[in-house]
Amino acid sequence: MTAGNPQGGPIHRPPAQPIRIEKEEDTGPAPPSLELVWPDGAPGALGDTEADKPTLQVYSLPADEVNGTGVIICPGGGYTHLATDHEGHDVAVWLNSLGITAFMLRYRVAPRYRQPAPLQDARRAVRMVRHRAAEWMVDPARIGILGFSAGGHLASITATRWNEGNAGADDPIDRGSSRPDFAVLAYPVITFTTRYAHNGSMENLLGDDNSEKMQQMLSSERHVNAGTPPTFLVHAGDDKGVAPENSVLFYLALRKAGVACEIHIYERGGHGFGLAPADPVLASWPVRCVDWLRGRGLLDKPN
Repeated sequence: MTAGNPQGGPIHRPPAQPIRIEKEEDTGPAPPSLELVWPDGAPGALGDTEADKPTLQVYSLPADEVNGTGVIICPGGGYTHLATDHEGHDVAVWLNSLGITAFMLRYRVAPRYRQPAPLQDARRAVRMVRHRAAEWMVDPARIGILGFSAGGHLASITATRWNEGNAGADDPIDRGSSRPDFAVLAYPVITFTTRYAHNGSMENLLGDDNSEKMQQMLSSERHVNAGTPPTFLVHAGDDKGVAPENSVLFYLALRKAGVACEIHIYERGGHGFGLAPADPVLASWPVRCVDWLRGRGLLDKPN
């Protein structure tokens, strides 16, 4: 199933071109830099190890290549680990090839951390990129979030349960909005309250606080409203890990709220395909995503 919003007939597009994933040394003149999301310590930190210190891996571009859009990447991993290769680094390199500055988020995961730590990290990441937008040559009104699987859940919750920030906060970063300007969700976990829930991600995120109230609070399709940013979704119909109905539920909620959105559901592909560089059919989803980004003006260079 392929659908778009606003409504229209089927769109016939040229075949997808294979995606070339470069090695890290080819991403630019300098390797990605690492930034602490919470330089003074994350809220509720349980120690001082790497697992306690969320980071943003920043994939910058030269000034003559950057287009002003930034994207925060949330790799998947069921809220127990992070698939930072095919759902992180490879995605950052692809975004760089489009002129987009990429930020790979290493958020806190179970069993050491449960809700609300991942959402705290993601919200802070959006605020941090917005606060330092000039330094990273990013337009503060063109900051997106892209997530895969459980990272897609985190991205969708960030996109639906954002806040304007605390104007009186001592830290200037915390004074800014945590709302992404757009979202890209790949085979995302969305619902915790229907039969399509991914129980593993839900249990890992909620732990002992797996109440009906918490399930509703973290079912992102329940929190879509007119302030939810435009969203692109992709899923495979034969996904046995996260049912494609997750994306459908979110898409329908976006439609109901009048939010611009687009969805692509491929017949085959399974779960965890990332950019799918080796699959001639699935490899078209990043191409469709580029079309969507371009149509929204997110690939245009600043005047």
